[in-house]
Amino acid sequence: MTLQKTAVLGAGSWGTVLASVLAENGHDVMLWARREDAAVEINLHRTNSKYLPGAKLPSALCATHSLVEAVTGREFILMVVPSQSVREVAREVAPHLSSEALVTHAAKGFELSSLKRITEVLQEELPSGVANRVAVLSGPSHAEEVICHSPTTVVVASENSEAAERTQALLNNSTLRVYTHPDVIGVEIGGSLKNIIALGAGLSDGLGFGDNAKAALITRGLAEMARLGMAMDAKPITFAGLSGVGDLVATCTSKHSRNWRAGNLLSQGYSLDEMLQQMGMVVEGVKTTQAAYRLAQKHGVEMPITEELSKVLFEGKDPRRAVEDLMARDMTDEMEEMIKLSY
Repeated sequence: MTLQKTAVLGAGSWGTVLASVLAENGHDVMLWARREDAAVEINLHRTNSKYLPGAKLPSALCATHSLVEAVTGREFILMVVPSQSVREVAREVAPHLSSEALVTHAAKGFELSSLKRITEVLQEELPSGVANRVAVLSGPSHAEEVICHSPTTVVVASENSEAAERTQALLNNSTLRVYTHPDVIGVEIGGSLKNIIALGAGLSDGLGFGDNAKAALITRGLAEMARLGMAMDAKPITFAGLSGVGDLVATCTSKHSRNWRAGNLLSQGYSLDEMLQQMGMVVEGVKTTQAAYRLAQKHGVEMPITEELSKVLFEGKDPRRAVEDLMARDMTDEMEEMIKLSY
């Protein structure tokens, strides 16, 4: 594949790792860091100690504090900023993008103010030619493992098959396998909602509820993802893939999971504000819980796990009481629900 000029916007753990992948694949990479000291550290020491302690970054990777410098003349833009910052960043870079640029995002969440998916936000803010080629990258991919070249599989989805295939070719290598997928809605919803269930998994583990409870949480969480997804025109089968059950299992069971750690802190009696202060970084599952609960109400979809987590996060409900209320729900038939989800 022809080597390309690429930019990665966002120097958190995942953005830095994806920039490293592109650099190791031989592409010319510019990584944008919101903090100037982070860009200086990357350029001088080849490290990003806040997000990837102990990791050494490729010598070919360059960082900048200037968004304009990062995107000017670049053929491929990979946006890896928090979901609530996507519109602001897209609006700022839009005038400086090449008309031929391909934009792919790796944000996992919804815009809280509008309840829109991130692809929809980008399509509103980017020039029309660029907006028609937007893609989304998702799947079970802890940055701490990818930087160590542990075998990892992800998926890239776009309404434009050429855009998905271009992103796939840029990122795919011997340890990062990239699949393409046509269901943008399903891939985005799966990648977003799994963070809610991971919060619940961390909380459940912290309360000592064991593997049975977590298995139930993951399984019933998957059902919630599929219900909302279908209401928003996603394909049910998508949730059986990498951006659904794959990402759900990884995020609910791993020590690397930011959302699991956040839920675990909640189980220890920390308030929402105290937990976020302890984490010191964006926990996407928090605002995603708000957005998903509102989307469930908007579409008339039953999402009891999401509803109870929303009450724990924002209404101060005791986590043990939330679990008791989930267990006390009206009895139903699992097979009947699975049949409904298959249509």
